[in-house]
Amino acid sequence: MPELDPFRESNWSAAPIRDLGLKIEGTRLEPVLAEFEAERERLGLRIKPRYYLSTDWGVVTDTVAIAMPFYLARPELSELHAQHIGLIEGDGRRALLGYLRHEFGHVVNYAYKLYDEGDWVRLFGPITKPYLEEYHPAPFSRRFVRHLPGWYAQKHPDEDWAETFAVWMTPGLDWRAEYAELPTALAKLEYCERTLAVLREREPLVTTVDTEEPVESLTLSVDELYRGAPQPAEVPRGLDGALRAIFDDLVADEPTARDAWRPAAELLRELERPLVACVFRWTGHFPERTRLLVRRLAVRCEELGLSYPPTRRSEAEMALTTFVTTLAMNFVASGDYEP
Repeated sequence: MPELDPFRESNWSAAPIRDLGLKIEGTRLEPVLAEFEAERERLGLRIKPRYYLSTDWGVVTDTVAIAMPFYLARPELSELHAQHIGLIEGDGRRALLGYLRHEFGHVVNYAYKLYDEGDWVRLFGPITKPYLEEYHPAPFSRRFVRHLPGWYAQKHPDEDWAETFAVWMTPGLDWRAEYAELPTALAKLEYCERTLAVLREREPLVTTVDTEEPVESLTLSVDELYRGAPQPAEVPRGLDGALRAIFDDLVADEPTARDAWRPAAELLRELERPLVACVFRWTGHFPERTRLLVRRLAVRCEELGLSYPPTRRSEAEMALTTFVTTLAMNFVASGDYEP
């Protein structure tokens, strides 16, 4: 008898996540995971991680089990996650492999306790440094590699190592050429190269595969999970003048009849998803913050009655993208959109 698909029910998002029958097998994750496993085996290390679905990407400290976000297992969940958070971490084969390489970097660190070695501490910093969810990266810093969006290597020494490892592990990437002019980042990659050559001959010190919040244990529904997410800061109302200036510049001496103009709020909503992804990649401004920022700017454009001629759409897109990016950079640097 075939299994019932809970996603055919109209109220699936209200059911406990553990009852949704989520698994890696038979999903788009399975072939990518097989590809990653082939990459991992070519490294010749004597560790094999466990993979499971949970609320987010991660590796529990001093384990070799890799958690993958449950929302990647079904397109319906991925779409809902994008609506609530604004970014799907691992959307597509290339991104999935990138996240897996990063998480496997954590596995290698914990399996061999590299964080206790003097050279590791000298290059990356102490593993005991407080791990803060809020961090303020310096875009294009010459001290770090670039891999995951948001300058993630700058968050913590453990993430710096995992990002460095992921770059080193990426097939076909000439990291020596890529980082030839960034001596600090290059030194970290060279340490990774030397260390991995030695680890191939060593047994791991840690082989624990304990999990954290596997989908089988999640009693919350999808709706409850996203409802409990923290809300970002309010967008200041003092930006009205800047919004008006953007569209005043576009409509000056415009011959097109005003009744053919398009609402500015509509354009912002169309730009939301690409803006969320790109702003996070290049500024480190969290996706959920950018999503809320764009939505509140759209509401304000409606309240101000702002519009633009369709012939000036590309200029409007560029102006809004630059505006949102500038606000994001302000927030990353100072914790406020209007420092």
